[in-house]
Amino acid sequence: MTTQNTEQLYKDNVLGNYGLPPITFTRGRGVRVWDDADKEYIDFCSGIAVLTLGHSHPRLVSAIQSQAESLIHISNLYRNEKQAQLAAKLNQLAGGGGKVFFCNSGAEANEALIKLSRLYGKAKSGEEGKQFKVIVAEKAFHGRTFGGMSATPQEKIQGGFRPLVPGFESAPLNDLQAFADKVDDSTSAIFVETIQGEGGINPCSVEFLQGLRKLCDEKGILLLTDEVQCGAGRSGTFFAFEKAGIRPDAIGMAKGLGGGVPIGAVWMDDKHAALFGPGSHGTTFGGTPLICAAALETISVLEDEKLLQKVTENGAYFLEQLEALQAEFPDYVLDVRGQGYMLGIQIAELPFEMVTKIRAAGLVVPPAGGNVIRFLPPLIATKADIDAALAIVKEVVAARAVEFAAAV
Repeated sequence: MTTQNTEQLYKDNVLGNYGLPPITFTRGRGVRVWDDADKEYIDFCSGIAVLTLGHSHPRLVSAIQSQAESLIHISNLYRNEKQAQLAAKLNQLAGGGGKVFFCNSGAEANEALIKLSRLYGKAKSGEEGKQFKVIVAEKAFHGRTFGGMSATPQEKIQGGFRPLVPGFESAPLNDLQAFADKVDDSTSAIFVETIQGEGGINPCSVEFLQGLRKLCDEKGILLLTDEVQCGAGRSGTFFAFEKAGIRPDAIGMAKGLGGGVPIGAVWMDDKHAALFGPGSHGTTFGGTPLICAAALETISVLEDEKLLQKVTENGAYFLEQLEALQAEFPDYVLDVRGQGYMLGIQIAELPFEMVTKIRAAGLVVPPAGGNVIRFLPPLIATKADIDAALAIVKEVVAARAVEFAAAV
């Protein structure tokens, strides 16, 4: 075994659902990461919006080491102080008056939101299975569990796994009337990502979110928001929906919340939290002392280093520079969109080859739906880091735009 290289071990032993990963990373520091040939890259993937504080942040490393020395796991049959403290902090960040459930991933957080919608519909209608429909947005991505997959109206996600969980209908993002037209007596909730990530970096407009809040209040249904990718400060506010001045009835969180360790969480207001009684939901690993210590330290660094303000300022600069790139190559860079450190450029071809070219030039970025290249830097990324990344993007895009124009 020790004589085999990592690539061969992957080929022989790891399920091929991701395809064969192209390179092997061995270490990281800050916004940089190195492969097994010791080549250095700027990491603007952040583990797909997970590494809030970048790689090996000293405060996060210290918090994890310290907690691991005292208590790693005890299960939710018993209290642990770190979970209580993190729940209180998330309740405060959400505006108070709620409760928090901890799990292990965004998919699990979204499953809890879907279960909330079922409990709510039963309580409101007085009958199980009568009011359970959830309206989601086209191009949404809510996870790969059966509930999350059923709430994700994309053939590439759902294909091969039918029959799916019933009760989901979709409408175009930011089309309030289309959502309103879907609401009927069987509807229990509207469920949207505040900024779609996998779907192509598509933000909800302020007017749309405000309209959804009003619609849900008028119809007596839940407004659920998926902040798995766009939350934990990535948009420049801790929750992306804050920009609209509204509050949903429940919020799904994960990814960047733990700075790199696996965590999911759901905040729901007190009125609806009461629908979950003892035994109605659970998880073995959710909210362990180790994971909660990491999340608490991640949030503490966000606040101490005023990273939300920096993300807002540097994100606006990053967006301006990408818009300038679009202006220079309008036939190739078709659109630029996003908020804070969650940005994307839509290009005139599938993004995978360009992602490979950009990585070969020293910048790691992920693709997304709709021919989009995503930029998800750690929230510690500076203006200098953005400039270094932009230099690579501009060079690669300029060369490819010329090739593309000659070929069409």
